[in-house]
Amino acid sequence: MAVDFPKRVVHGGTGKRQLERTRKNVLDFSASVNPYPPEFEWHCNPEFLASYPDDSYHELKERIGSVFHRNPEEICVGNGSIELIRVFCQVVLCGDKHFFCEPPTFGEYALSARLAGATPANNPAMADVSFICNPNNPTGILQDKKSLMQTLSVMKLNDNILFCDEAFIGLSDPKESLADITDSNLFVLHSLTKSFSIPGIRFGFGFGAADLIEKIEISRPPWSVNAFAEAFAMQALVHMDDLKASRERIRQERDWLIHKITALGFYCHPSSVNFILVECHRDVAKLCESLLGRSILVRDCTSFGLSTSIRVAVRTHDENLLLMEALAACMP
Repeated sequence: MAVDFPKRVVHGGTGKRQLERTRKNVLDFSASVNPYPPEFEWHCNPEFLASYPDDSYHELKERIGSVFHRNPEEICVGNGSIELIRVFCQVVLCGDKHFFCEPPTFGEYALSARLAGATPANNPAMADVSFICNPNNPTGILQDKKSLMQTLSVMKLNDNILFCDEAFIGLSDPKESLADITDSNLFVLHSLTKSFSIPGIRFGFGFGAADLIEKIEISRPPWSVNAFAEAFAMQALVHMDDLKASRERIRQERDWLIHKITALGFYCHPSSVNFILVECHRDVAKLCESLLGRSILVRDCTSFGLSTSIRVAVRTHDENLLLMEALAACMP
């Protein structure tokens, strides 16, 4: 029997896979993490490894709540933000439900919604859930808080939910975050991965109405935040203000990188965050292959429906110089 089962979403951050395949190191510009993360000491008490985590994560939620001014019962946690996207969709979109995602955007929203049994809607007004990535991946566009609140007002007319993924907002402009808004028609997703450059740890958290959060917490697998992730998160959360320095250094490097890439004849879309969507005016498969031959990995945006674009992370200045040398060498 034929089953219309969705395929996995294509992701960046495949540097480790390349290393395992080729035994050669690459500079991974396909993973958009903070090149200048806050520095602080942290450790995981070895005694914690001998016990199950507290599955209520009460202390962790207290810490998150104190930073983001939310009650612990309005906070859920998970093994990375993608686990929470999956669980949210299982809770909210099971049955005859509809969702809306405006392309191009992060592919996990549509995949998770489809896995829950939902079908895409043609516009937000027809959707039980409307997904917004802010700043958006892969475009780098940041919507201001005022416009998002207007979108939320529209969703509330039909008692639908606005799902706002703010995974990159700590590296963009936290003043535009909706994390401090308590509303039964709003769910806000956060992650430490991008801001603190720790994709290997896997820790995400979200904010929503207490009844929705309770359902998400029941539905997620028990003990999904391990002791190492919890220990890191407890310390990182008190260093959120240190990201201000990261944002300034990223802005400077991003401006420099845009100037250099544009000088090669490419078009850089305006970005508010630590990556740049680059229009190359050609199919980028060969360009990506050529760059990889020079140990530079970039994000081929074909999976976003943008076959003539790449996404490049903003890395340290010395690394960005290597990117520019490789791009110049790959020009026809």
